[in-house]
Amino acid sequence: MIGDDPTIGFVGLGTMGGSIATRLLEKGYRLVGYNRTRSKAEALVPAGLEVVETPNQAAARSDICFSMVTDDASLSLVARGENGIIAGLRRASVYVELSTVGPQLARELANEVSAVGAAMLDAPVSGSVGHARSGRLSFMVGGPATTLDQVRPVLLAIGEKITRVGQAGDGKLMKLATNLQVYVQTLAFAESIRLAERGGIDPRTAMEVLLNSVICSPMLQYRAPFMLDRPENAWFTVDLSVKDLRLALDAADQLGVALPTASAAADVYLHAAQTGRGAQEVAAIYDAVSELRPVPTVR
Repeated sequence: MIGDDPTIGFVGLGTMGGSIATRLLEKGYRLVGYNRTRSKAEALVPAGLEVVETPNQAAARSDICFSMVTDDASLSLVARGENGIIAGLRRASVYVELSTVGPQLARELANEVSAVGAAMLDAPVSGSVGHARSGRLSFMVGGPATTLDQVRPVLLAIGEKITRVGQAGDGKLMKLATNLQVYVQTLAFAESIRLAERGGIDPRTAMEVLLNSVICSPMLQYRAPFMLDRPENAWFTVDLSVKDLRLALDAADQLGVALPTASAAADVYLHAAQTGRGAQEVAAIYDAVSELRPVPTVR
């Protein structure tokens, strides 16, 4: 049973994971953390983080262990093996997995966690770095309701909305369904700006009109301005967008679902990645759109 003052482990302290860990430290939680690039973990030491040498140690020294990494391969690496999170989990501790990865991997890990007497929540988040820093993330959770109840106070320290969507793997599937909206909307917004610009309208004027119209979603409100004014450090890269769209299309294939707009968007993001923009902020899709040639359409 998780007590009122749990020690938290955190594996994966990149842009988003580091922002979440910082928020937890600010809320007064004790954190032990690991990151493959140690300097990213050490950057949080002044805020109170204790750095450990392996994911195993982060899990062994915590009541609740979080992980947030880039992809399936990275998650398998930090979760499995003698130095992995699962090997370090104590009986009755909880593993909260935040990454955007395939649903099947989440199901497999949940079974492996159960085999060692611990419990796992598949709990990806929706929101930006800014939402993480201000505690306004939303969680889509797969896993036992009783386990969720145990860690709910900690999740509420970093997010304002928690929705249990089903069992292990369902959180990841819901995240993929959510993210494809981000990429399709972002691409459509870039197309709108480019169309107006090509017709002689100042792109900043076009952006102002769009962001004050009925088409503006909360996501576009904070992300679309990056198309004209890029952040110094990418909040989310084109390469990660390609990865997420590929996962969504793979899930759709397995479930027999057609995703025509996501499929079209994936081609454009892949073009952006293949033309040297993979490490850039996802708003670079605005630049990629200008390179595409018109294609015949049904009239």
